[in-house]
Amino acid sequence: MHQFVAGRRREAATSERHDVVDPATGLTVETVALAGPAEVDAAVSAARSAFPEWSGAAPVERAAVLTRLAAVLEDRAEDMARLESRQTGKPIRLSSGFDVPGTIDNVAFFAGAARNLEGRAAAEYSGDHTSLVRREAIGVVGSIAPWNYPLQMAAWKVLPAIAAGNTIVLKPAELTPLTALLFAELATEAGLPDGVLNVVSGTGPVAGEALVTHPEVDMVSFTGSSGVGRRVMTLAAAGPKRVHLELGGKAPFVVFDDADLEAAVQGAVAAALINTGQDCTAATRAYVQRPLYDAFVSGVADVMDTVRLGDPFDPTTDQGPLISGRQQERVAGFVERARAAGAKIVRGGAVPGGALARGAYYEPTLVTGAAQRSEIVQDEVFGPVLVVLPFDSDDQGIELANDTPYGLAASAWTRDVFRSLRAMRQIRAGCVWLNDHIPIISEMPHGGYKASGFGKDMSLYSFDEYTNVKHVMYDTTGAARKQWHRTIFSS
Repeated sequence: MHQFVAGRRREAATSERHDVVDPATGLTVETVALAGPAEVDAAVSAARSAFPEWSGAAPVERAAVLTRLAAVLEDRAEDMARLESRQTGKPIRLSSGFDVPGTIDNVAFFAGAARNLEGRAAAEYSGDHTSLVRREAIGVVGSIAPWNYPLQMAAWKVLPAIAAGNTIVLKPAELTPLTALLFAELATEAGLPDGVLNVVSGTGPVAGEALVTHPEVDMVSFTGSSGVGRRVMTLAAAGPKRVHLELGGKAPFVVFDDADLEAAVQGAVAAALINTGQDCTAATRAYVQRPLYDAFVSGVADVMDTVRLGDPFDPTTDQGPLISGRQQERVAGFVERARAAGAKIVRGGAVPGGALARGAYYEPTLVTGAAQRSEIVQDEVFGPVLVVLPFDSDDQGIELANDTPYGLAASAWTRDVFRSLRAMRQIRAGCVWLNDHIPIISEMPHGGYKASGFGKDMSLYSFDEYTNVKHVMYDTTGAARKQWHRTIFSS
């Protein structure tokens, strides 16, 4: 029973099944029944039925449910972390130290934010009317979450939507649906009314497209690749529906010649390898000013040599497997084509043997000598691969940083306040870190520029995605004939 509709699990009407596979071992964790259009329709109907009461609830009531949910998740944190690692292959240190606590913090944040849905101050802008601005829930939201952070990014979609009074149908990736289903069950346990949060586990072409095109879905939120994002936007345009897209990334990591070299080296390896590089904000392109270039490459190679690949449940494991054998082949293909084009593979660039061979592992990989226009520099690899290129002038470093279709995240490394301020202004990305790369917090927005999409997750800014702004205008005169009537009546 792998659909969660109207407060309970239910069977799919289809006979289609999908094996959720542990990518560390290749063994099946669970066989999931896949949703089809009938399950999507039932979930949307449940969300539509729940909308009037939930959207009309006082903000304090919605906040109370989320506060209880944070406590329930805290009690089940270990279970959630282990389930997340089983279905993704994440090291347990990442699941238990980042994914789960980050999700709980997000729930706690939106419990408070639910009571802060404010419009602008009232005033008499016309002189004889008082204007008010209301924020109101949009309706039923259809959300599609990715496989790289199945729990956390499901929460990013669910929380601002329901805190603002919407109801939601969430489709997690069919590779990793298990923590999203558990999250929905725990939300019901915490008192979320039936139908407010529904989960359908199915494929993108079937369940995903049925959700995006459903006439009773008022808004679509999608996180995933830029190519699929364009497809979602095209389908949603027929509605038309509001669309929120968080798409791919190709984050530059710009190291100026006055940077703290040790900090930059450590930061680059950590930011390139987090979640085995399956992170749309991961550092993928390091541009290093020429005086530091050789030392940076050498330092990164040395640190990569210390990274431990292994069993995700071993607390000493630093890097787990990729999500699947298919993703392993994709990453290896990028590296082999770069090698064939003349790039140098300084470290890694291979599938490990021995006990790790049964999983979807890939070695931490350092590439130099690639051309700026090559695919390994321009396209999203989504694996543990860092490409390092030199630059000369500050102008060139920033120009290279901006030279991809993406604009989700970036970082600049320098001790010079003026360089850092310039990088902050001129790098075209939704998040720019200075002397760090990767940290996120619930209070601050996450979202991109250019082909990385539009709209924000997390923070109060996310309410801009999940609310309609309504202008209400009160007459203050009590007069039957208004001043503006003279434009209609001659006397």
